[in-house]
Amino acid sequence: MDILGWIRDQLTGFFGLGPLLEMLASGNYQKLLTVDGFGSLIAPIIPLLLVFELVRGLVLRRTKREDYQVPLLVMVLNRFIGAFLTIAMVGLCIGLFNRFAPFQAGLTWYGLLYGYVVWELAHFVYHFLAHKVRLLWCLHSTHHAPVAMNLSVNFAHIFLEGTYADFVRTSICILLGVSPPLLVLIMIIDSFWGSFIHLGENVLPEGKLGVFYRVVLTPSHHRVHHARNVLYMDTNFCNLLPIWDRIFGTYMEVHKDVRIEYGITRPVKPYSVLDAYLGEFWLLGRDVWRAPGIRNKLLYLVMPPGWSHDGDHHTAKAAKEALQTQQRSGTHAEAGI
Repeated sequence: MDILGWIRDQLTGFFGLGPLLEMLASGNYQKLLTVDGFGSLIAPIIPLLLVFELVRGLVLRRTKREDYQVPLLVMVLNRFIGAFLTIAMVGLCIGLFNRFAPFQAGLTWYGLLYGYVVWELAHFVYHFLAHKVRLLWCLHSTHHAPVAMNLSVNFAHIFLEGTYADFVRTSICILLGVSPPLLVLIMIIDSFWGSFIHLGENVLPEGKLGVFYRVVLTPSHHRVHHARNVLYMDTNFCNLLPIWDRIFGTYMEVHKDVRIEYGITRPVKPYSVLDAYLGEFWLLGRDVWRAPGIRNKLLYLVMPPGWSHDGDHHTAKAAKEALQTQQRSGTHAEAGI
């Protein structure tokens, strides 16, 4: 293949234009009424928004190199090794667990409602564990490493995280009766919304989406999730419907007096894809190597980030408890108690 042809194919793939171009060439627009057709219709929206966001930021001089370099380079890396793993894992889970489903919720409005509630539960479980299990955090931390919020952050993932996420979410959904066609439709919707909520302040300054702020998780909510501020840590794990965050007490709105600081709690080397991609694995390996005894070594793998065998914990839970103690002390001091 010539260079220009390869570039054309890469751009077509990135913008998700392949299926639409095939549809235009064939003239068969009935495909738009199918699940795959719906996915093809909305696929170009997020890449186009990413380009618009980047260009607008450059024009307004609000965009810095560090805001985009690591996420976009990670995206390029994952493009070559991650896509087929997702398809394989989803297919494997359907084949393994579909026979055990007590019923099948199909492509109806009530099936979609039920399926999405189940999907959000599955997404909450995957996302919660990704923040609370050190080994899984090593997979997820790349997504939180960027120090600014924009659509490129959506592509900043270690390729193996998708495999883990698809295993958890697909298994739970299939076992709880979400039929494969319905699951595919939900994944298309969720992929679009999960990308959209990474839209940055350059395009949506507040990101609350008006009345929708009280109903769904908006870019504003997801910016809170990506914050490294102690107040905001480990919140808003759902993707579209905040039902499980509200039930489990992890729902959080932005506080006007607490400015969001993006990134993770340790400093990541600027412009370093290697540090963003593998830095947490290096630190985990160092802790496991130094830990005394097999039990402590294994605990470092499954306990939350910041856990220490000597009891000097720096977990999100410990940081929040310290913040609450500090706030209570300040309140008592103001009251003269």
